[in-house]
Amino acid sequence: MATGGQHEPRDSGPRPYIAVVLMESPGKGDGGSLGESGGSPGERGGDPLYEESVLLVYATDEADARRRAERRARSRETSYLNDRGETVSWCFKCVVDVSAALDEDLTQDADLYARHFRDYAAYERFEPLLSGEEL
Repeated sequence: MATGGQHEPRDSGPRPYIAVVLMESPGKGDGGSLGESGGSPGERGGDPLYEESVLLVYATDEADARRRAERRARSRETSYLNDRGETVSWCFKCVVDVSAALDEDLTQDADLYARHFRDYAAYERFEPLLSGEEL
């Protein structure tokens, strides 16, 4: 869970919230990316591909921020044909977290969001950028 969200708004107007949302491109057989093992991302043996996005939304409270984040993520749902003529679909899966931005002044450098974890090995397996793996 994020560390933000502990701040009380200065007024009743919208304030910045950070939302983490998850999108999914289903694997082969689920109406998503089709292809053989060794293909492009999302096509490896029919495994789904996930995209984690960090959104900035302005809302009056956490519940409003969650609704706005979901609406924004759902607006990105799409299906298209890739260069091989295969259908690639992206659909909204869930809002993972919503938290008030750690700093409210976003007109300059700012801290936006933080989360904590205990299992670095699991994080390293999860995060391909740590090992230089290409998607």
